Order: sequence, then structure tokens, then C-alpha cells
Amino acid sequence: MAIKQLLLHHGRQFGTLLGLLVLCGAMWLLTPYFLTISNLLNIAQQTSINAIIAVGMTFVIISAGIDLSVGSIVAFAGIVMASALQAGAPLPLAIVAGLFAGTACGLINGLLITVGKLPPFIATLGMMSVARGAALVYAEGRPISGFEASLRNFAMGEFLFVPLPVLMMLVIYLAANFVLQRTTFGRYTYAMGGNEEATKLSGVNVRFHKTMVYGLSGLMSAIAAIILTARLNSAQPIAGMMYELDAIAATVIGGTSLMGGEGTVLGTLIGALIMGVLRNGLNLLGVSSFLQQIIIGAVIIIAVLVDTGLKSSKK
Repeated sequence: MAIKQLLLHHGRQFGTLLGLLVLCGAMWLLTPYFLTISNLLNIAQQTSINAIIAVGMTFVIISAGIDLSVGSIVAFAGIVMASALQAGAPLPLAIVAGLFAGTACGLINGLLITVGKLPPFIATLGMMSVARGAALVYAEGRPISGFEASLRNFAMGEFLFVPLPVLMMLVIYLAANFVLQRTTFGRYTYAMGGNEEATKLSGVNVRFHKTMVYGLSGLMSAIAAIILTARLNSAQPIAGMMYELDAIAATVIGGTSLMGGEGTVLGTLIGALIMGVLRNGLNLLGVSSFLQQIIIGAVIIIAVLVDTGLKSSKK
């Protein structure tokens, strides 16, 4: 009975995890270098940025929303932090400025949706353009570089042979899982996605809560911007292109329903790893980047079809 209950509540996650293991096995057979420690750590490090953005996306999609602005917010937050460093601000203050910029963009998204009554697609599509334009104008279309060594050391640093960005990713996922599964904030997020009107009638301040969900998404994008800027040792106003699609893909592949009300951050982490493993394996096999886009697009379509099929079977 316990196993049956476990499969009932976590069957989708087990299926996604099985898919990840099968994919890893296939890549190992095709290229033995795939399962080396150095390559696995490289996959984890390359995945960390998308995985962190996807945490915020998971909360948004569970609440029956969507956020198309995350990639542009990555660029904007990175430019704000880099500009502060260039102006002589200490690193901690510059990081706070970047985090504030990203969170502010997310909160504005939330207010446009809850107060302005705009559909999430339109509100975040507008922010995608505004944040990207602001990054380009502020940086005059050029990258900002020449930072102190401590920022670069963060991207290249390790603890017990594990890259610091990977450790940060794991800490964020543990915290997000706790919030989503064990707190009122998490319960309200699920409730909004399941039935927003019923949630309002039960006394929940849906307007405030939904705004905070989008603020969280902006914060996650800003954290990703810090890691990306540290890794590249420069802030690029054109950074983050297509990041929103990668984050949505990781979330949906991980089992979060685009209809809202269902999903877990653990599933999203597995989904992000599937994306990372797929890209890494295709690179090792010498597959062109153009063909990779077709393959990854097909994986996304299959994941959505599976989600739709599961929804239909429950009715």
C-alpha cells in the first residue's frame, strides 16, 4: 500500500528520473567520456543557471501563470550589478543592487497582472522587451567587464571539489522545496493554480500572493545573472536570450502542469538536468547547434503532450 501511494503521488517524478537515467546511459554508450567526474561536474555547473531560473518559473506556473521576461531580467540585473562595480561600489553592495533590480522587475510583473489585470503572457512579454531595452540603453549596447577577482573566484571556486554555483543551486532547491511543500506560501501557490476564485473566497489575499510569486521569479533570475556575470567576467546586455524557453522546458519536463496547481521543484531540477545532459551529450557527439534546437524542441513538445495526456486521463 505504501509503494502504491508513493507511485500515486510521485509517479511523474519517478518517470522523469527514469528518463534522466536512461538518457545518461545512452550518452555513456555513445561517448564514454560522458560519465567522467569532470564532465558530470561540468554538466551540473552549466545546468545551474537554468535550474535556478526554473525555480521561480515553477512557482509561477504552479500558480497558473507564465513568465516570459526571465531572460531579459538576467541581462538587466547583470548590467545593474556590473555598472555598480564599475562605479566603485563594493562587491556585496553591487550584488544587492543586482538582486534588487531583478526582484523589482518581477514585482512589477506581478502588479501588472494583479492590479492592471493584464494576462501573464502580455505583462511578462512587455517586461521582456522593457528589461532588454533598459539593459541595452544603460550599457550603450556594449558589455561591461573588468571586475575584481573576488567575483570571478565565486564562479570558479569549489567546496569539497563541488563548484560553488552548483552548491548554491542545491541550497536554493532545498529551500524552495521546503517553502513549496511545508509553508503557507507554498499551499497558497498550489491553491491559486488549482482554483483562484475558490482561493479568494477562502480569504487568501490572492493579489498580494501572486505579486510575491512573480517577485520570487525575478529574484531567481537576478541570482542567475550574478552567476553568469561571474562566470563570463562581464555583463552582456544581450545575455539571457531564450532562457525563458529553457526554464519553461525544464519545468514542464519535470512534471509541472502548464494548467497550474501541480508540480514540484524536485521534478524541475530533474527536468533541468535532462536539458543539461541532452545539450552536453549532443555537443560531445558533435551535433550542430541548429539540429540541437530541433531535438530539444521535440523533447519539449513530447513533454507537453504527456502532460496533456495525463490531464485527460484524470478526467
